[in-house]
Amino acid sequence: MDSVTILGSQKAVVIFSKSSCCMCHTVKSLFYNLGVSPAIYELDEEPRGREMERALQSLGCDPSVPAVFIGGRLVNSTKTVMSLHLCGSIVPMLREAGAIWLYSSVVIFSSEDLVACDIYTIKILGCLGLNQMVHQLDEDVIGTEMEMGCNPAVPTPCCSSCVCSLVMS
Repeated sequence: MDSVTILGSQKAVVIFSKSSCCMCHTVKSLFYNLGVSPAIYELDEEPRGREMERALQSLGCDPSVPAVFIGGRLVNSTKTVMSLHLCGSIVPMLREAGAIWLYSSVVIFSSEDLVACDIYTIKILGCLGLNQMVHQLDEDVIGTEMEMGCNPAVPTPCCSSCVCSLVMS
């Protein structure tokens, strides 16, 4: 049991998993999508995997995987992780643990014809707990000059990266 808790505290996020488990895959995908680079221990590939699995069960993990530690604290199962994510609590936990570093606010430079892209971007940024402000370039007298610095000037629906349109602080 001590070895599992020690491993669980060695990185900001640690996931005990099994390579054939679909729920483990789901939890790992969630953390990757949030920008986390967790330490992952695949119990079915670890030499001491069965011992680690028993230790997780003795800590209250039922089923034993996926078992998630954030900041050295056992968060436990898929249900708990997803509940924390849906209620907006997981990102602050990840920030506090040092697993992710996020900006606190974002300015989105856009134009009138990209409303759908803006709405999607705003939803994503809101889920990350960021404050957003949309600056409509076509409503600004110097908007054309501002657009000249980016290619494309503002994100288009086919644009794979909106980096040039975001100013973070």
